[in-house]
Amino acid sequence: MPVKPRPNQKRASVPPNTRKAAPRFPAIVAFLESRSRALAVALILIASARIVSTYSVFSHTFDEPAHIACGIEWLASGVYTWEPQHPPLARVAAALGPYLIGARPHNTPRIGILSMNTEGVAILFQGHRYDLTVTLARLGMLPFFWIACLVVYWWGSRYFGPAVAVAALFLFSFLPPVLAHAGLATTDMALTAFLGAAYLSALIWLSRPTLANGALFGACGGLAVLSKFSALAYFPASIALALVCLYLTGRPTLRELAEAARQRIPSFGAAVLTACVLVWAMYRFSFGPTALGIRLPAPELYAGIERVMQHNREGHFHYLLERDLRTGVWYYFPLLLAVKTPIAFLLFLGFGMALSLGTRLLARNAWLPLAFSAGILLVALFSNINIGLRHVLPVYTGFSLLAALAVVRLLETARTSNWIAAGLGILILWFASASLLAHPDYLPYFNEFAGDHPEQIVVDSDLDWGQDMKRLAKRLNQAGARRLAMIPFLRDLPPGAFGLPPMAPAVDASAPFPGWNAVSLTIWKQDRLGLGDHPEYIPWPERVTTPGERVGKGILLWYFPQSQ
Repeated sequence: MPVKPRPNQKRASVPPNTRKAAPRFPAIVAFLESRSRALAVALILIASARIVSTYSVFSHTFDEPAHIACGIEWLASGVYTWEPQHPPLARVAAALGPYLIGARPHNTPRIGILSMNTEGVAILFQGHRYDLTVTLARLGMLPFFWIACLVVYWWGSRYFGPAVAVAALFLFSFLPPVLAHAGLATTDMALTAFLGAAYLSALIWLSRPTLANGALFGACGGLAVLSKFSALAYFPASIALALVCLYLTGRPTLRELAEAARQRIPSFGAAVLTACVLVWAMYRFSFGPTALGIRLPAPELYAGIERVMQHNREGHFHYLLERDLRTGVWYYFPLLLAVKTPIAFLLFLGFGMALSLGTRLLARNAWLPLAFSAGILLVALFSNINIGLRHVLPVYTGFSLLAALAVVRLLETARTSNWIAAGLGILILWFASASLLAHPDYLPYFNEFAGDHPEQIVVDSDLDWGQDMKRLAKRLNQAGARRLAMIPFLRDLPPGAFGLPPMAPAVDASAPFPGWNAVSLTIWKQDRLGLGDHPEYIPWPERVTTPGERVGKGILLWYFPQSQ
């Protein structure tokens, strides 16, 4: 029988906020803490499998052949003459696999800058091993993705704890833009890996200025420069913001600053020496004249920097919000981040930024990833080279850490509120499902803000970079098509590439041909003023009332009967 309480016996009081059992999210935090390394390995392996599974789906993108051609020249001929605007590290990594199976230069005549694309396409289709060659080239980018993941995990673990490290790695490795460019033989993932590594190693060196830490900082900085020359602008901006933050949180005196600088001179010298030797070695210890008329080590380095500066002065033709632009606009990259990042991630990021700005306990550490990403974006706002979110891809390193701070803080506080627990679960599920459902189309991923026609916002490497030509060939073969009218975004394709039917020798840009017509969204939307790289602009899709079938994400396909 139940025991009745005595009249003077008080019932145990239950706090109002714990009367309903809430999920035991603190137990999840403890699990993340205790299993952080195993979870990190699992997350990296899962992301790697997702990346590798995309290789066979997509044809090469517009830029990949040029990078491979430059890398093959470096490996086979020992020179770097095709184009100095990009440094050789990622290009050599992309070319190494193809080189090992026999890919060699084709000595394409150098008529113009696009000749290196022609050279690269010839290498890809050499020996009827296209799929293998592309796969090996893209596998060369996978180590850069692993390094980027390790930077995120190491940074989170060192400054915020294992739980934040695992959460940040989960967010970073599930981001569609990161997965997209980790799967392409380009330079963007290498920059993401080593720019983050350079910044983190700089922070470690600042706190412990040993010679070993100085050498590590120099090695990471040199590799960042060898990945992409934008590191020369992004890194100083980010580290300057970080130093400001460190000064504001520590308020050292001038004497203390002078003493700190004096203590770091020897190790900083080790960093500079390590970076210089590494960069010079990647340029094969070349020595020659520069534009200034002075003979210096690695003249290709200075030529590349000058070419990037010239490119930025001239601008680059691009399409944004149904407008054709030659120069950059300040809102280009913020807009792309808003429409190409999962919304749940943006919400976590907003809360994480609020934590970094308003929490005294986390102020010193949480400012640092914010400074990293803010420095990159600050430089990008003034760039005239607005040709893809990929150019600011490293911002996701800092953003993932900030978003992870929010996730863990919500996990820790969810036990006090069922609403917080439910909201957190919904956001995590929303983020993960957005990433998984995007597979394998990580490159053309847009969130719900973009609507059903993201081509009204942006095209090119954010939507149609030529990656869907294999899908187009498969669809046309299923339909039994014998001829195709199309101006492909990819140039110099050999006849029958990917199993495509013969293409019409000439395409009337003002009207469709009878039969099968395919249109690249980039060719359609760009160059309506005839100012860009592809003046074959075709206006007829804007007048056709029959909606086109979308092949992949970047190509529209129509069939017009003979009588039409």
